[in-house]
Amino acid sequence: MHNAIQARPPPIMVSEAEYDRLTGLAEAALVRLPDAAGSLLAEMDRATIAAAAAMPPDVMRMGSTATLHGGDGPQRVTLVYPAEADIAAGRVSVLTPLGAALIGVKAGQSIRWTSRDGRVLALDVAAVEPPAALERPS
Repeated sequence: MHNAIQARPPPIMVSEAEYDRLTGLAEAALVRLPDAAGSLLAEMDRATIAAAAAMPPDVMRMGSTATLHGGDGPQRVTLVYPAEADIAAGRVSVLTPLGAALIGVKAGQSIRWTSRDGRVLALDVAAVEPPAALERPS
């Protein structure tokens, strides 16, 4: 990764509806999960907010699946709400450090986050698949 990428997080985009729901989720979790909720709120503060119809298909949103490179090799994760999380199945909660780092990034960008044990981790987002509900014809 380049130093410029490491120094500044990539620009992110979220839909209006997800912005509202994720901000509410983070605010509600501030007391019991202050670090995770604070990370998600920080991401929402810096996000560009767009209409759902204007969201590019390669932007991570709730239900999107990312192919990540780095660390222990390629991995696929789906970004979900906390109640749907199952790390063994590759479903990562948006209220985790990795989940908060993923929301709103595009394929081709790199993410960095601080793990719960204090390590700074980084991965490249190689590909993003839109949520299954968006792939079906209307």
